[in-house]
Amino acid sequence: MTSAQISAFQANSSMSPAIMATVLVGFVFAVLLLWGAWAIRTAYVGWAENRINQRQFLGVVVRFLAMYLVLTFFLLS
Repeated sequence: MTSAQISAFQANSSMSPAIMATVLVGFVFAVLLLWGAWAIRTAYVGWAENRINQRQFLGVVVRFLAMYLVLTFFLLS
């Protein structure tokens, strides 16, 4: 961004672009962790009540961990 764009952004949002980027990345990770906790809990309840088997439960956990690692790599690198 040019200095004019940065000053216009700061004038309208009262924060720097770097702080805004940090807030947005934090929001993405917060939503991801909330969704992951919900998905894993729901899968655990299904596994505990014998509606899904252990392989399906582990599949949910592995998919969440893979998604978390990929987003961490892309957003924090």
